[in-house]
Amino acid sequence: MSMTISLARIDDRLIHGQVATVWTKAFNINRIIVVSDTVAYDHLRKQLLIQAAPPGVKVNVITVNKMLEVYPDKRFNEVKAMLLFTNPQDVKHLVSGGVHFDSINIGGMSFSNGKKMITNAVAVNEDDIKTFHFLAEKGIDLEIRKVVADNKVNLISLLEKEKLW
Repeated sequence: MSMTISLARIDDRLIHGQVATVWTKAFNINRIIVVSDTVAYDHLRKQLLIQAAPPGVKVNVITVNKMLEVYPDKRFNEVKAMLLFTNPQDVKHLVSGGVHFDSINIGGMSFSNGKKMITNAVAVNEDDIKTFHFLAEKGIDLEIRKVVADNKVNLISLLEKEKLW
């Protein structure tokens, strides 16, 4: 047995008001794990994220490889985790390493040069699209929802509609 991943979310804002208050309660989360090499090595950002934890929820900021290492550890069997990612490539790395996901929630991926906005909160580039294709082929449901109350939008259907798939 391994830790229970109650929610896996790509949101480059990581821990913010919605995550700290609504998502943790909706999924009965007792640990938020930020999985990002970049963030794990940014000590200031790491400390700010740990301080942003809601009461009763522990926060860890770890590298992708550290997540692969701790995922099967029996010491974490009681953990109901929310995994937070800044990008889909880190999710792919975990899937390739044996971590199981039923679904991935996409909450926010900021616009930058070379990306196309597909919703008011999600921008993708070619690498993101290829990565989402890989995840979909693994049977992972890819849903866009900024907040818990939003209707789920199927990412693949949206990419097909935008002629990006």
